[in-house]
Amino acid sequence: MAKIIENGIEREASCTEELFAMRDSLDVLGGKWKLMILRYLTNRPDQQIHFKKLQRGIDGISAKMLSKELKELEMNLLITRTIQDTKPITVVYAVTEYGKSVLPVTETLVNWGIIHREKIKESMSSSDV
Repeated sequence: MAKIIENGIEREASCTEELFAMRDSLDVLGGKWKLMILRYLTNRPDQQIHFKKLQRGIDGISAKMLSKELKELEMNLLITRTIQDTKPITVVYAVTEYGKSVLPVTETLVNWGIIHREKIKESMSSSDV
């Protein structure tokens, strides 16, 4: 179970508290694109990532959806949006220190996804026999 610190005292979270926390997490990180955007930015800490680069790098995301997701990630303090003094004006996106706290979540999902993909491939190849 998860731990909660209340008035300096640590205790186990109730099931209801855990479910609320899960809902809060999914509200902020849920959907098809947010974790992919965070992972893309996290994997490129030394690059200047602008909107078009993000759109080209994340297969299938529309400009409208990318714009919406970036605004929500920024609103939740997970990314920064920095306007560059260039002509034409460009905007650079980066993960915040707080946003980096999501890295273990994305790492776990990536590892699980790799294992799951292999499991499905094995299942399909064994059923072909």
